[in-house]
Amino acid sequence: MSDVIKLLPDSVANQIAAGEVIQRPASVIKELLENAIDAQATNIQIILKDAGRTLIQVIDNGVGMSDTDARLAFERHSTSKIRNAEDLFSLQTMGFRGEALASIAAISHIELRTCARGSQLGTKLVINASHCESQEPDVCPVGCNFMIKDLFFNVPARRKFLKSNQVELSNIIKEFEKVALVNYNVSFTLTHNGNVLYNLTPGSFKQRIVAIFGQNLDQQLIPLSIDTTLVKITGFIGTPEKARKRSAMQYFFVNGRYMRHPYFHKAVFSCYNELIPDDAQPNYFLIFDVDPESIDVNIHPTKTEIKFENEMPIWQIISAAVKETLGRFSVVPSIDFDKEDAPEIPSFTLPHTKTPPAINVDKEYNPFKQSDADGKDSRNRSAGSYSYSDVTSNWEELYKNFEKSKQDSLNDFSDLPDIMPTTVDTPIFEGGEEIQAILQLNNRYLLTLINEGLLILDQHRAHVEVLYERLLQQVDGMNVVSQRVLFPEIIHLTAAQNAVFEEIENDLEKVGFGLSRLSGDDWSINSVPPGLDNVDIIELLNEVIVSVTSGGASIKDKIFEKIAMTIATRAAVPYGRQLNDEEKKALVGDWKNLKNSKYTPDGKTIANVMTFDQLSKMF
Repeated sequence: MSDVIKLLPDSVANQIAAGEVIQRPASVIKELLENAIDAQATNIQIILKDAGRTLIQVIDNGVGMSDTDARLAFERHSTSKIRNAEDLFSLQTMGFRGEALASIAAISHIELRTCARGSQLGTKLVINASHCESQEPDVCPVGCNFMIKDLFFNVPARRKFLKSNQVELSNIIKEFEKVALVNYNVSFTLTHNGNVLYNLTPGSFKQRIVAIFGQNLDQQLIPLSIDTTLVKITGFIGTPEKARKRSAMQYFFVNGRYMRHPYFHKAVFSCYNELIPDDAQPNYFLIFDVDPESIDVNIHPTKTEIKFENEMPIWQIISAAVKETLGRFSVVPSIDFDKEDAPEIPSFTLPHTKTPPAINVDKEYNPFKQSDADGKDSRNRSAGSYSYSDVTSNWEELYKNFEKSKQDSLNDFSDLPDIMPTTVDTPIFEGGEEIQAILQLNNRYLLTLINEGLLILDQHRAHVEVLYERLLQQVDGMNVVSQRVLFPEIIHLTAAQNAVFEEIENDLEKVGFGLSRLSGDDWSINSVPPGLDNVDIIELLNEVIVSVTSGGASIKDKIFEKIAMTIATRAAVPYGRQLNDEEKKALVGDWKNLKNSKYTPDGKTIANVMTFDQLSKMF
């Protein structure tokens, strides 16, 4: 038998590794920015074309590389960050595995110009799909200039399943924000297709937050600071009244590295209990400084999941710090009774103190004793002992009803009538069947008689389907209408949100929104689709942005459905609202004429029918 196990070529191994490390253009941005930070850069420029598909260029003024280092940097597991396994427990850098550049080189064309500090001449390196085509001396500034071209050119399946340019740009911006936020002493510039999206100058942490997310956030941040032997936490938390239902700004950083930590998030969130609605999330920007030996960052390729040695004590420190900060800034009442000037606790005395009634206890009373026919105790109290024989004598009688077999028990239920409502597959309303009287039950369901029996209609879901199909008809060019608002509303977006919003602007206008671009990332909402009375338009558009961002690869084909579904769900008549007779009749009438009257677009049942046979079995 011939040998079947072969050693994979480096090019194939690099492509496999690239599947884990480089998932999309945003992954390239993350890796290159972290390398620039590790190289002590103070100025970083990012230039993009077509959301990174065509070009990703990252220029920094770091320490640069020699010609030998530049060539070795693209080999797998080559790194300047660690020397042995023990270094993993004292990491001071963002990267350490030596996989990023090798993975990027395996799926793109790379051109690198770099010059080390103290050198008069740099080097130019050209690599295509892990193959080094040329390396020659070059006159260039100190630092590194990476040009990543045609990402995933040799992995067509991965390139095919990238999302639209605006969605990929949104993901790039999110990764950019994570690095730029915590490195507030570094200047950053981000340019896309010739348009400057960010131009950040060095400053304080708060100044960087405001520069990225907008000036309106300035008055919403509460400073937090606590220093213990386990951890030092600094940063800002948001005021409760500015908590968001969608797209909350929540950032944890540890030793300069962004991290996701649901356990610590719960510590922050629990401090806002009863201060914000159940469906809202607080904003926070918190930086942790801990001993590198007390954390493990080497548990996931993206290095965003971090294990802490002292998770529980740190959870308590976070909770105490957030509560103290909210109390100190009069967000919630707080009294420190350990302070010398703390107010005295007043004592209260009831004006009329009553003596509680005396309770006579019969020490010889026993709840298990039995009495004879004359009402006398059949046990001998004078004996001073108690016998359980009288209690256990009737156990057979007590438990005889529990001795039925399993089949006997099932048979007892076999004769019960089938009274569960049935979802009828045939059309519920046929021909010109007239709608009879409609009863609203519990301000949630509509009940009316039809040929098959009793129709039970979920009023909210029925209205969702009505609005959904109506909006889709408008998108198809039928009856496009728009309702102008008296006072235009202003929506403030982040750069990431704005990138998506620009993509769906035309689609929003087709469903009835009138929009106009203001300065920066602000938009004016001049008109809205009909049926959005008493709906928070700003919150609605934020939900649309989130829905589009989380969409699949064929987002262009589904954009209308996503927008229509979001609008319909928000605008539909809510549960608990009492409808008058005209509203009930109009809703049932509109619903019965739908193409799909059985289920909502997300698959929830709209109506059930209890047939006359099922009703008769109940009696």
